[in-house]
Amino acid sequence: MPAPAIKICGIRTTEALDAAVAADAEYIGLNFFAKSPRSVSPEQAAALVARASGRTRVVGLFVDPEPAEVDAVLAMAALDVIQLHGKEAPDLCARIRSGTGREVWKAIGVRKRTDLDAAQAYAGAADLALYDAKPPEGAPLPGGTGLRIDWNLMKGAHHLLRWGLAGGLTPENVAEAAAITGAMLVDTSSGVESAPGVKDTAKIAAFCRAARGE
Repeated sequence: MPAPAIKICGIRTTEALDAAVAADAEYIGLNFFAKSPRSVSPEQAAALVARASGRTRVVGLFVDPEPAEVDAVLAMAALDVIQLHGKEAPDLCARIRSGTGREVWKAIGVRKRTDLDAAQAYAGAADLALYDAKPPEGAPLPGGTGLRIDWNLMKGAHHLLRWGLAGGLTPENVAEAAAITGAMLVDTSSGVESAPGVKDTAKIAAFCRAARGE
């Protein structure tokens, strides 16, 4: 089984970006959800995107955005991928995908096996389904909580979309998660932090090594 692609999400500093690049992460994530401790402004994003250019691909995370909000960020920061992490319907995903010309990833909250079925509605509207642990009702953040999915739910599941795995992945458990689920991509944020929003460069390197089975 090939090693999964790796995304380090919630990057806010050049040090964290450089650590992800040095560890050969295929993607970094910039968070535009204002309530998150990992959020960045369009101006910060522009500087990080410029530094990342040609070194790794940049994913912009939005939660229930209006298309104009995405367009405004893209006008300043040339993101490679748009990740929608709220309750966006397939038609909104399709509009953003066609309007921006960018690849679109749709996060799907998972707590039980039937939650995986929600991804099927996004076939043709999104390019990848990102399965993340479903937060409790009323939680202030839709992701980055450190909660994890029961990986056994993924065994034998049928996926109409390319898919990735998020939710509580750390350097200590990512190899097991990838082996059990067969994920095409693994995504971490809080799992490589020393405090909320503060990336640990050693943990980033360890996560990438573990994800590749090194």
